[in-house]
Amino acid sequence: MTALRNKILEILENDARIPPSEIAVMLDEDESTVSQEIDRMEKEGVILGYKVIVNPERVTEDKVSCLIEVSVQPERGYGFDKIAERIYRFPEVRSVLLVSGRYDLLLLLEGRTMREIADFVIEKLSVLPNVHATASHFLLKKYKEQGITLVAPEKRDRLPVSP
Repeated sequence: MTALRNKILEILENDARIPPSEIAVMLDEDESTVSQEIDRMEKEGVILGYKVIVNPERVTEDKVSCLIEVSVQPERGYGFDKIAERIYRFPEVRSVLLVSGRYDLLLLLEGRTMREIADFVIEKLSVLPNVHATASHFLLKKYKEQGITLVAPEKRDRLPVSP
């Protein structure tokens, strides 16, 4: 079943709207087998949810996104998990990743304004115990997200010439 699971997951990661009946045809499997496997993966927590990727250039409501690098002191017996949990509980925080390099955690935040995000960093994040330093990077434009290109390719007036 592991091979079937992996194939189903790959299809759903590319387009979560594909119904089990179509997945079954794509994989030459029985529809009930595919449906049961999807249900099982949802119950086991393998599939946690289904998300829509929104092109921010095409919606009227503006949101500000910011990547924040955070340097923290890990806690004995918990490592980075306890401080990461405290951070991901804030509703402004969309993602928390443990990374290698100069900083320990990488956060993705969303807010209505740059001021709102700045206030979060000043009033909530930087005052947490074990947080030593932060570096904020406001996102100016998204070109690609989760494998989906968000901008139309540039139209060429001429055919490319190769030597």
